[in-house]
Amino acid sequence: MLLIYGANGYTGQLIVEECMRRGLRPVLAGRRAESLAPLATKHGLDVRIASLDDAAALGAMLAGITVVVHAAGPFFRTSAQMVRACLAAQVHYLDITGEIAVFEACRARHDDAKQAGIVVMPGVGFDVVPTDCLAARLAERLPGAQLLELAFAGGGGFSRGTLKTMVLGSPQGGAIRKDGRITTVPAGWKTQSIPFRDRRRAAVTIPWGDVSTGYWTTKIPNIHTYLAMPPSAVRMMGLTKLVSPLLSIPFVQRLVESQIDQRVRGPSAEVRASARMHLWGRVTQADGRTVEGTAETPEGYRLTAMAAVESARRVLTAAPPAGYHTPSSAFGAGFLESLPECTVVLGA
Repeated sequence: MLLIYGANGYTGQLIVEECMRRGLRPVLAGRRAESLAPLATKHGLDVRIASLDDAAALGAMLAGITVVVHAAGPFFRTSAQMVRACLAAQVHYLDITGEIAVFEACRARHDDAKQAGIVVMPGVGFDVVPTDCLAARLAERLPGAQLLELAFAGGGGFSRGTLKTMVLGSPQGGAIRKDGRITTVPAGWKTQSIPFRDRRRAAVTIPWGDVSTGYWTTKIPNIHTYLAMPPSAVRMMGLTKLVSPLLSIPFVQRLVESQIDQRVRGPSAEVRASARMHLWGRVTQADGRTVEGTAETPEGYRLTAMAAVESARRVLTAAPPAGYHTPSSAFGAGFLESLPECTVVLGA
């Protein structure tokens, strides 16, 4: 049985809709029954309620459940509680995070997951399925590479949860992996002109989840991740450095979250149906040899729903070996290409 926690959120609802389209009938879960009632009534689905701060309630919620898709972010606040509950209840844990700290915390539970006989697999959405699978493909082409670079472009805006994660995480600055270790760098540490499949774009480093997952997937010791941005947005990142310390103040955090809740709705159905995401990757050997590749997928939130549901379906029917997994370690480097409207092209 599949349970979706945070089913009433923007992405959670998309995951529920994708489940219904594919003939899966998940249990809907969250903190408040009133928030889930309209969705449950629409689809005729069962509801379970539990606060993440109530271990006993979480345990009761997970009774009879095989797989959880955790969709309630920001995940740096919510993931650890759900992982603990899944370990105790021996329930497979999946989520849609893109947060480096969450990936690393989940990786640290690898032995616990093996002992419990469950899969712990964060990042089964746009964060990080496309980039993880592209990285795995490139690493296969050039074994022993020393540098992995990944970039993405496109989309039609952000959900409330994604924007909260980005804004509240900004005081931590950027991050890369250097000589096998995650290293803090300034926001906008490096810029590069990226040859995406459709056209070349300027891009800037961001702390994308592959700084963590790319290492566990490929064992490449140096990893840089980029987001394509117009020059005006890159300049804005510089200004953000001046105000980001304020975002460490609890009052300011509450104010920002309130404004996001009031003003942000996420991409429309029309945008989700039409927008495309472009990805690029390159691996480099110590002697200078390189292999590049590109990928193209549906809009990020639509891809997240597709990938999360397919991941859950595979774990329900034939789970990979117990322990921590990235999407490609669980399902193979070709997982992205198995999803509708997703393509990967590798260079020679």
